[in-house]
Amino acid sequence: MRMQVGRVAAAVAVLGAVIGGCGGPDQAGSAVIIGADAVPLTRVQSQLDVALSKTDQIARITAQGGTTADLSRSIVTREVMHDLLQRRAAADRIVVTDAQIDAELAGSGGVDAIVDGSLYDHATLRQRVRDDLIAAELAKRSVAGLAVTVDLVAATSRADAEAKAQTLQHGGPAADALFADPRVAERGTTVQAATNPNEAGSVLFGVPVGGVVAFQPSPQESTWIVFKVTDRSTNAPSDPAAVNNMSQAQLTTIGERLLQPDAEKLGVRVNPRYGVWDPIQLRVVAEGQQTGMVLPPVAAPAPAPGTATVG
Repeated sequence: MRMQVGRVAAAVAVLGAVIGGCGGPDQAGSAVIIGADAVPLTRVQSQLDVALSKTDQIARITAQGGTTADLSRSIVTREVMHDLLQRRAAADRIVVTDAQIDAELAGSGGVDAIVDGSLYDHATLRQRVRDDLIAAELAKRSVAGLAVTVDLVAATSRADAEAKAQTLQHGGPAADALFADPRVAERGTTVQAATNPNEAGSVLFGVPVGGVVAFQPSPQESTWIVFKVTDRSTNAPSDPAAVNNMSQAQLTTIGERLLQPDAEKLGVRVNPRYGVWDPIQLRVVAEGQQTGMVLPPVAAPAPAPGTATVG
């Protein structure tokens, strides 16, 4: 049975594990470092204290299996995304005004009602709304012409997936051999963001040409998916109606996924007490909860000394 490309979109956020432990990134007192920017432990703790003071919401989360560790990792994740979004907003000249934030909050029931029903205080809520609006605008500027082409291979275990990922990364006859059986592999599958908004928010759209991903769509299944991005277009023709029909939530998710290369370039170093950064889920997860691996494109070999180059 041929694989369905939609399964590539199944990498979803997984919460779990424990808070605690010692050590951390190079800068003492940091919860996470993005590039050269450090998020202080005190900032995360302050937000956690606010969340824990919302006893009704905490009781509901606890009843659903959530923990303090989950909240802490979510806070650190939001700090990472905030940093990346601020950088991209400055680079791309995306401006979100206070009036836009006010309108968004008013349309969602009003700031006081939202604060009462959430884990945020007023300042954190406004920051979250600003970040979401930046992400949505980033998606609007990119999604219409965005398309990726991938080669996909199924794997039966983590070890099998990692081995196939290494093979795909380096290419050549060994990689070609992975596509001998069309029941478990397919080449040249193109996915357009405008008509596949859920896939556009997945790791499928966060990898550069030549990059390879191996991940498990669902922990309840034994199947793993391995894919290599072979082409990426930013001017593919699309139906304007498809873009207009995207929800704000879909646009926000797509905009955040477009930050994946930024996170890779800058580097995200998480204090071990919270866990590790997972580029597939685009969030902080507990050590051992990563859903797969991302391999960068293989760099072209440097010319031998004395070899002339053209160009």
